[in-house]
Amino acid sequence: MQKKISNLINGNRLWQRHNDLAIHGEIGNGGVNRQALSNEDINARKHIIDWLKKLNIEVYTDNVANIFFRLDGENTNSPPVLIGSHIDSQPSGGKYDGVFGVLAGIEIIESLSENNIIPKYPIEVVAWMNEEGSRFAPGMMGSSVYTGARSVEDVKKIKDDNGINVDSEIKKMHLSFPNLKIKEFRREIKCFIEAHIEQGPILELNQKRIGIVTGIQGKRTFQIEVNGELNHVGTSPRKIRRDALVSSINIIQNLHKNMWDIEDVVRFTIGKLTVEPNAPSVVPSKVVFSIDLRHPDEKILTNLGDKISQICIENSEPCSVSVNQLVHDQPLEFPDEIISKIEKSSQNLDLPCMRLPSGAGHDARYLHYFCPTGMIFIPCKNGISHSPSESVKKEDLVAGTQVLAETVWNFAN
Repeated sequence: MQKKISNLINGNRLWQRHNDLAIHGEIGNGGVNRQALSNEDINARKHIIDWLKKLNIEVYTDNVANIFFRLDGENTNSPPVLIGSHIDSQPSGGKYDGVFGVLAGIEIIESLSENNIIPKYPIEVVAWMNEEGSRFAPGMMGSSVYTGARSVEDVKKIKDDNGINVDSEIKKMHLSFPNLKIKEFRREIKCFIEAHIEQGPILELNQKRIGIVTGIQGKRTFQIEVNGELNHVGTSPRKIRRDALVSSINIIQNLHKNMWDIEDVVRFTIGKLTVEPNAPSVVPSKVVFSIDLRHPDEKILTNLGDKISQICIENSEPCSVSVNQLVHDQPLEFPDEIISKIEKSSQNLDLPCMRLPSGAGHDARYLHYFCPTGMIFIPCKNGISHSPSESVKKEDLVAGTQVLAETVWNFAN
């Protein structure tokens, strides 16, 4: 039966749907801007639902606007095998990040439904809300609330750069799908498997088509706010200025010096910076910037992260500075049972594979503490992601879906 399941995958349909979904938020050059809870996000969800409307697949949501697609099993009351990822993107994202995991899952349950094949246990596909965190920080919002790591009340208070809060956008999302049931969080799950593009160059460099993910490196994120004083740029001498941007530059330079490592294992990034009032003739009074710090060793991650506040304070004069940690996710290792079954599925399909850790964060991080969890990677060209240049081969997209299908069928029967 396993070989038959993987052979059901319709590669042409799967490939075309990645292109079709990319129209929602299309920015040109293959890029996508489909941020969480946006109109583009709503329209992409409607598009997926429309594909499945003639099949016996239940669609439902929850109070944080995760969306689920359920193929029932013989044991309808048993916990489902859950697969999926996310469909929100960065402002300048690509077609495949997150989307591959969702559409691979959709292809599997659709193929099973079309062929009247019923698994022993239910199979569900999920598109988690706001994995990216580009509009509402922090990311992995839907999966963290579902698993109990964050409260829905706290998440709903978070605002984007335009002052719009998560609560109002969830309400808009629910109103856009009035016929969908809203189910509770933390329902029991048999296991969770997330398929994803690698977002790195390792598989391509090693000429492997499938990555069996062993775990995820640790991550700490911070928001830094530097406060100075408004003044006229033409009349205020340098010695009396409290220029928030100048202080921020000093802080950032010293942070980079302290986070540098000769082995190039530390991943330290300041990816977002806002200046107020952002006017050419006014001394900046406020700067807010982000810090993303990652490392596979928890001790090193902790030591480096704990230095950040002191470095900011020591280099902020004559301005004031506040440091707010948003996330501290420890490195994790996926269970060997999941890793071994993914590896066996790859080998049974004669697909060159290798084990590797994930440098990027994924919703699988939060599911790992909730149920047995694993991940499948496929190569992406030159390791590029979060970019319109993000690219994969059709044959790798199909191969990854076939490995996912084999693995899911194994757990669902």
